[in-house]
Amino acid sequence: MTHSYQYDCAVVGGGPAGATAATVLAMHGRRVAVIERDEFPRYHVGESLMPYTWFTFERLGVLDWFDSNACPQKHSVQFVSTSGKVSQPFYFFETIKHDCATTWQVRRSEFDRMLLDNARAKGADVYQGVAVREPIVDGSRLVGVRGTASDGSNKTFHANAVIDATGRDTFLASKLGWKQRDADLNKIAIFTYYKGAKRDPGLDAGATTVAYIPNKGWFWYIPLPDDVVSVGVVAEADYLYRSTRDPKSIFLREAGHCLWINDHLSTGTRIEPVRVTGEFSYRSENIGGEGFCLAGDAFSFLDPVFSTGIFMALKSGEMAADAVHAGLDRGVIDSKTFTDYNRDMRWALDQFRELVLSFYNETFNFRDFIQAHPDLHPQLVDALVGNVFADLRPLFNALKEFSKRNNSQESPLARA
Repeated sequence: MTHSYQYDCAVVGGGPAGATAATVLAMHGRRVAVIERDEFPRYHVGESLMPYTWFTFERLGVLDWFDSNACPQKHSVQFVSTSGKVSQPFYFFETIKHDCATTWQVRRSEFDRMLLDNARAKGADVYQGVAVREPIVDGSRLVGVRGTASDGSNKTFHANAVIDATGRDTFLASKLGWKQRDADLNKIAIFTYYKGAKRDPGLDAGATTVAYIPNKGWFWYIPLPDDVVSVGVVAEADYLYRSTRDPKSIFLREAGHCLWINDHLSTGTRIEPVRVTGEFSYRSENIGGEGFCLAGDAFSFLDPVFSTGIFMALKSGEMAADAVHAGLDRGVIDSKTFTDYNRDMRWALDQFRELVLSFYNETFNFRDFIQAHPDLHPQLVDALVGNVFADLRPLFNALKEFSKRNNSQESPLARA
């Protein structure tokens, strides 16, 4: 049996990017469908929010959800050297005099379901358990998608515009040959969850902590609701797989070598399997074409180190929806419809990428950089909170020069 539907816009994928895009389009008065392969709630990693997500949450009307669901408040990011020394935390409120200076750590199964429920409440039609199999093409124009529901029925969605928000599945970018790996950021992550692990006191109880491992990578440590922490190690595959390919063994080996992580996990119990995700840095050659555009991880994923994933998913979903709405008003959805969206997304991603590359430079650390450039501390915090649609070129020019000057020196990660 085949069911056929007609919409102004079909959004493929109901994660943060897709749910945001659908909500914004529904608020514009558009008839929009969200087509999601899974049934929510479902598991997903990536639990830490950036402060500038606040503005999208305000537009979506979901700010009250965070406090009512006891999400740990995140006031800062802190970095830990290989010796276990903790840097002075980067407190967002020191440079941001706005409610957005307080953000949150979230359990993604609940957070993603909330965003999808909000899209439905705002007027979007939500189809869960429908796996999109193929695009519908008329000449050179994308005019919809076909999918199969969990009950075996076929569903056809005709639409004046399609937003691909399929995440790392990169539905359209893969089919079109647009997906390009970032050779400079070829990392993998091995991660799990603990209950009862240590938390820092006071304002730092909900902080995201980045703990270095010598010359090779880093751990994340993210406090979640119900006394649970998300913890994972990120490094190059050759380093992590040097003696075994067993994820649990690798995780325990690296945690044992990281003083701060080992101490904080000492009071906890692992409650989830150890998982692996790899080669996650990529970008699509293009962001849109005739009848469609890409949003969130379907367009690009950079690196987990500064928790940019959800922020860029939300922001790109919002921007893609506004571009589609404007294109529908004009009666044209093509690559030119997404000119501003493409420019702004690439600008933001390029600035984030410079920050990430500086982080992975073995001669770099934030403490020494701020001591050398105290005037750039506000711009560095701007980058860490997500204000990357602004012009931060003075910061990134200084980061490049700082790394060049120190390239011949011993790694500060090794000597800290």
